Amino acid sequence: MHPELIDYMEVIEILKTIGIFVGALMILVFIHELGHFLAAKLFGMRVERFSVGFPPRIWGIKVGDTDYCLGATPLGGYVKISGMVDESMDTEHLEEEPQPWEYRSKPVWQRMIVITAGVIFNMILAFLIFTGMTLNSGKLTLPLENVSGLYIPESSLLHEIGFETDDRIVGVNGEPVEAFEDLVAPSVLTSSNLNYQVMRDGQEFDINVPPSFLDSLQTRDFISPIFAFPSSISSVSLGTPAYEAGLKAGDRFISADSVEIKYWIQLTEIIRAAEGAINFTIQRGDSIFTASIIPENQAIGIASPTLAMAGGERVELGFFASIGDGWDQTIDQTEGIIGGFSRMISGDISVRQNLGGPIAIANITRQATDQSGWDGFWMITALLSITLAIMNILPIPALDGGHLVFLIYEGIARREPSEKVKIVAQNIGFVILLTLMVFVIFNDVLKYF
Repeated sequence: MHPELIDYMEVIEILKTIGIFVGALMILVFIHELGHFLAAKLFGMRVERFSVGFPPRIWGIKVGDTDYCLGATPLGGYVKISGMVDESMDTEHLEEEPQPWEYRSKPVWQRMIVITAGVIFNMILAFLIFTGMTLNSGKLTLPLENVSGLYIPESSLLHEIGFETDDRIVGVNGEPVEAFEDLVAPSVLTSSNLNYQVMRDGQEFDINVPPSFLDSLQTRDFISPIFAFPSSISSVSLGTPAYEAGLKAGDRFISADSVEIKYWIQLTEIIRAAEGAINFTIQRGDSIFTASIIPENQAIGIASPTLAMAGGERVELGFFASIGDGWDQTIDQTEGIIGGFSRMISGDISVRQNLGGPIAIANITRQATDQSGWDGFWMITALLSITLAIMNILPIPALDGGHLVFLIYEGIARREPSEKVKIVAQNIGFVILLTLMVFVIFNDVLKYF
């Protein structure tokens, strides 16, 4: 391929990544600021500006008292409410008496609702996305009763932890589970003292998972349905060794050179390691036949089995059941994200490997979109929405959580902290956030470039 064409394609990919990331981010920022805006309006507060993006202002329109605008920096947004010390650090109003339409003149409970409304709206967005995806596409599930065992490659993370081929997982953290996906739910993976209950040779015992395993998940598979896939094939490519040998979709490999085959990964390992013809025994329906196949480039032209061939199914859920599933997913993902942050703070897992900034988020969003289309895009958007909510409610000055701390203090002490204290706290908060942003961006650059 011509070098100039390669460079052009790289530029297209970069622009695509940026476009997808900015699109997801703008949705999240708009919804977050809309929460603040609607809550302020509900309690009669004057909103001076509704901005998606930080200054400089590149476009806007003023309707009534509010300037609705777009900022040139698409990494956030803000709602400027009259009488509030916020990102703008506007303190001119402090020398005047509070006006009825100002934030500072309202009861503490109303200001608490305004401050937390952005976080609440982000959580609602995630819930609506999960619910909508389930209602539209149903739910993929693999009942554990349909999984007879797992194939554990010696090079896998599972083997290092203590799993063996033909192990059958029946529970996690002392609780029985019904579906394979429950074994790797975010709240499970980030729980402390993670352990799995396994049946091996008719006996049940626990396998304890070290906390550091989370550091490996970005580059290595953990418990994946692919480890349970049978040695069946879903399709055969035209003109390949498998096609020339007469193989068809649905065929199941029983053995290779007299070695029993039960799992798909086992089959692929044998094919990749072969140095010549492999004598396969294959089952098709009720019949069994043999075929001698010589791999080409470590492949024979077969595709992995579908989830349905492994015993999985897509369950269609009604409206109310989808709502329940959307709620469960929102709670589970929230617990998982909080658990991940807790594990980083406690030192169980590496901050550098697991904390990502804009570059990492953009890359993950594009990958999800490339692999799963709109489903991938909306899934990542929902996860980012929950993450944004959690980050914003942290008790750091300049974030919603920092404002909430001052309001809680005011509610308990029956007096406000001085405006000087608020301004100093805002400045400290900005320094903290700027330091964190520099760290995560530098960390992204080290990881990706």
